[in-house]
Amino acid sequence: LLKKPQGVILEGDIIIGHNWAQDAGIYEFTMGATGDKVKARYSYVYVFEDGDWKISHHHSSVMPEAFLGPAKPAEEKEAVSA
Repeated sequence: LLKKPQGVILEGDIIIGHNWAQDAGIYEFTMGATGDKVKARYSYVYVFEDGDWKISHHHSSVMPEAFLGPAKPAEEKEAVSA
């Protein structure tokens, strides 16, 4: 790939069922070409089919903080009136 990404899982949760497994969490990619870092959520669903584990579903999305910035502490958030 052009930016030469290298990924590492920061946190993940694995659930195992009968002939299926799910892995969901957060990973971070470092772009080897630029050094930029990108965090993303991920989910995978695997199924055991014909004697092999296969990916039946995968989704990744960039963490919203990458666009919105870090969340403000509670005392700094605007008050919402009912």
